[in-house]
Amino acid sequence: MSSAFVGFATSLSLIVAIGAQNAFVLRQGLDRRHVVPVVAVCAVADAALIGAGIAGLGAALTTHPWALDVARYGGAAFVLGYGALAARRALRPSSLVAGAGAAATARAAVLACLGFTFLNPHVYLDTVVLLGALANQHGDDGRWLYGAGAMAASLSWFTALGFGARSLSAVFERPGAWRVLDGLIAVVMLAIGARLLLG
Repeated sequence: MSSAFVGFATSLSLIVAIGAQNAFVLRQGLDRRHVVPVVAVCAVADAALIGAGIAGLGAALTTHPWALDVARYGGAAFVLGYGALAARRALRPSSLVAGAGAAATARAAVLACLGFTFLNPHVYLDTVVLLGALANQHGDDGRWLYGAGAMAASLSWFTALGFGARSLSAVFERPGAWRVLDGLIAVVMLAIGARLLLG
C-alpha cells in the first residue's frame, strides 16, 4: 500500500469526526458565505501543521506541554463563546434564517476559522504529533508522500463539507431546521469547551 494512500486514509479518519471546525465549515457552507476562504484556510492550515509535524515539530511539542495548555485554555474560551452564540440562535426564532449564524464578512470568517483551527489543542495532537510520527515511520522517501496524502485528505474533506452543504439547502429553508442545527452546534461546542477545561 502506498505511503500517500495510507496518509490520505489516516488523515481522513481523524478529520471527519464532528468538531468545532467542521461545524463552522458546515454552517458557512449552508449559508453560502465565504466558503472559498474558509475551505482554503482549513486546508492550508492543516497542510502547514502536517508539514511541521513531519519536519519534527511534534517531538518539540511533546517536550513543551505548556504550549498545548495555552492552546487548550484559549480554545476552551473561544469554543464556549461560539457555543453560547449558537445556543442563543437556537432559542430565538427571529434569528433562525440563512445568514444569521455565518460570519458576515470574509475577514470575520477567516479569523473565526483560524481560531477554530489554531486554538484547538487536538489539532496539534492529531496533525503535528500523530500524523507527523506516523509519516516518519515511512522513511525519508515515504514520509513526504504520506504527508501529501494526508494534506490531500484535508483538502478533499473541507471542500466536500463546505460546498456539499449546499445540497442540504432545501432542508434548511425551514426555520426549524436551523434551530436543530444551531442546537446541535451549541451542544458540540459546549461539550468540546468543557472537555478542554476539564482536561
